[in-house]
Amino acid sequence: PIDASLLLTRRMDRLRDAFSLVPEYLRTLDRASPVRDVNEYTPQLGRRFRALKLWVLLRWFGLEGLRRRIRHHLEQAAAFAAWVDADPRFERLAPVPFSTICLRLAPPRLDDESAADHQARLDALNLALIDAVNRTGEVFLSHTRLNGVFAIQVALGQLRTEDHHVARAWALLQREAAALG
Repeated sequence: PIDASLLLTRRMDRLRDAFSLVPEYLRTLDRASPVRDVNEYTPQLGRRFRALKLWVLLRWFGLEGLRRRIRHHLEQAAAFAAWVDADPRFERLAPVPFSTICLRLAPPRLDDESAADHQARLDALNLALIDAVNRTGEVFLSHTRLNGVFAIQVALGQLRTEDHHVARAWALLQREAAALG
């Protein structure tokens, strides 16, 4: 996986102090100087240059291009959430303010089933659903727990994800859910 991060701060002095290195030969002599010694703002000198990935991304797409892509991912997530909400077999487990949808297949509780047994059955059913969808090799779903509830996690955000990919992921979830009964 490609890793990079961005940190915005108004307190450069606190950031510098948090990552300050002890050796005297690396200390900036004049802390009041407007010149920033980059090694005082990073965890260590020997780390990879992750910021280069972010710089290249910004140069390639531009700020507005990235904004458009992020907005499109949010639209895709909203559409997926609407599909989940429209299917009575599924339950959306959290709001979708970003591009991750948490859901589960939630058949009704059996008459003689305790709450704990029902939860265990739902967990096993949803794990089987994730396995079935992932075995197709077309999409990859992960899971999480929200307030102790096992959830299927659909995360959208790859730059090449198009609407038909999102629709296909939903179709696979529906198909495999039907196959599980």
